[in-house]
Amino acid sequence: MSAIIRKAVARKIFNARGEETLEVDIITETGFGRASAPAGASRGRSEVVYYPEGSVDQAIRRFRELIAPELIGMDASNQGNIDRLLHEIDESENFSNIGGETAYAVSLATVKAASNSFKVPLFQHLAGYLACELPYPLGVVLSGGEHARGKTPDIQEFLVLPVKATSFFDAARANVLFHKRIGALLAKKSTGFVGGRGDEGAWLANVSSEEAFEIISKACDEVCEQMGFECRFGIDMAATSLWNRKENCYVYTREKKKRGSEEQLEYVLELIEKYKLIYVEDPFHDEDFESFAELTKKVGNSVLVCGDDLFVTNRARLEHGIKICAANSLIIKVNQVGTVTDAWNTVMLARNARYVRVVSHRSGDTNDTHIAHLAMAFRAPMIKAGIVEGSRIAKIDALIRIEEALGDRARMINLPI
Repeated sequence: MSAIIRKAVARKIFNARGEETLEVDIITETGFGRASAPAGASRGRSEVVYYPEGSVDQAIRRFRELIAPELIGMDASNQGNIDRLLHEIDESENFSNIGGETAYAVSLATVKAASNSFKVPLFQHLAGYLACELPYPLGVVLSGGEHARGKTPDIQEFLVLPVKATSFFDAARANVLFHKRIGALLAKKSTGFVGGRGDEGAWLANVSSEEAFEIISKACDEVCEQMGFECRFGIDMAATSLWNRKENCYVYTREKKKRGSEEQLEYVLELIEKYKLIYVEDPFHDEDFESFAELTKKVGNSVLVCGDDLFVTNRARLEHGIKICAANSLIIKVNQVGTVTDAWNTVMLARNARYVRVVSHRSGDTNDTHIAHLAMAFRAPMIKAGIVEGSRIAKIDALIRIEEALGDRARMINLPI
C-alpha cells in the first residue's frame, strides 16, 4: 500500500449556513481523503485568516497555483511534512497568504487520505490501536447572542453534559432527550415560540437568561430521572461579543445591564453557585487572562473554566495561560490554527498541563465527521458537536459507529471533574 499523493483538487461547496466554503480532495495511489472547512460566527481575533483577501475563489486559485503542484509526489502519511510545506508556502504567521481554511482542508484531507490508503479508521491512524476512549458529548440546547436572531438570551449557548453516562450512545440519547424536553418547556413558557432553531440546531426562544436557566434546570432533573444517571449543564458566554472596548464593560442588551470586569466575575460566580454549573466557556473577553485566572482560582477543579476565544487552539497563547493558571480547559478547533500538526502541538501542551480538551464544531459547519475521530485521537474528554442538526448529528453518529466497532474495548474516557 502506498500513500504517495497523485492528485489534489479544490472546489467550492456550502456550509450549514449556506455560506461558500472550501473542500479539498487528496488522492493517493491507494486511497482518498476529503475535507471541508467550517466557519465560526463568533471568532477569536487571534485565529488564523480564513481566506486570502476574504475570498474563497482567491483561495482556490492559490491552491491550484501554489499548493497542488507541491503536494504531488509527497507521502500523505508524513503529516508533519505536509503541514510544514503549508507554512513554508504561506510565509506568514496567520496563513494570510493561502488562507487558514485552505491549510485546514488540505491538512485534514491529507491525513484522511493516508488513513484510507492504509485501510484503518482515521482515529487509529492518528493514535494507534489502543485508542478506545470515547468523549462525553457537550450539546447546545438553547442559543442566544451571536448565534441567534431576535429576542433571545444575551448568553450565547446553554449546554448540557451527561457526566455519568456509561456509553456514548446513552450519553447522546440523554442529550436528545434534553433537547426535546426543553423544546416542550419552551412551548409552554415562551410567547410566540414556534420551534425555531439556530445554526447549531439549538432552540431559539424569547426568554431571558434567567428563564433559560430555570427551564434547563427543570429539564435536567427530568432527564436525570429518566436516564438513571447524573447530567449537568453549563454555558458559553462568548464574552468577547459582549465586551464594549470603548466603555470598558460587558453590555447585556436584553437585560439592559452593563458589567465591569469585577461585576462580570461576581455575576459568573453567582451563576455557578445558583445553578451548579459544571462548565463555563469564555466568561471574559479574549485578552483578559487575569480574570480567567481569578475565576479558576476561586472555583478550583469543581468547574471547567474553558477558553475558546482566549486560546484559539494557539500554543503560544495557551503557554501564557498555563503560566498564570488562566482556565483549566480549552476548546480545540483545528481551523483556528490551520493544520493538524499545529492543533496536535497545542493538545500535547494542554495534556501535559492537565487542561481538559474539548474538541469542537463551528457554527457554520459541514457534514464532515473528522472531529469525531480527532476527539478520539486527541484523547479529548469532551466533544462539542451539537445534538440534532444535520451536520451535528453526523458527528454524533460517527462516534456511535466507532463505539460499535470498538466492541468490548470501548469505554467512556475519564471526565476529570
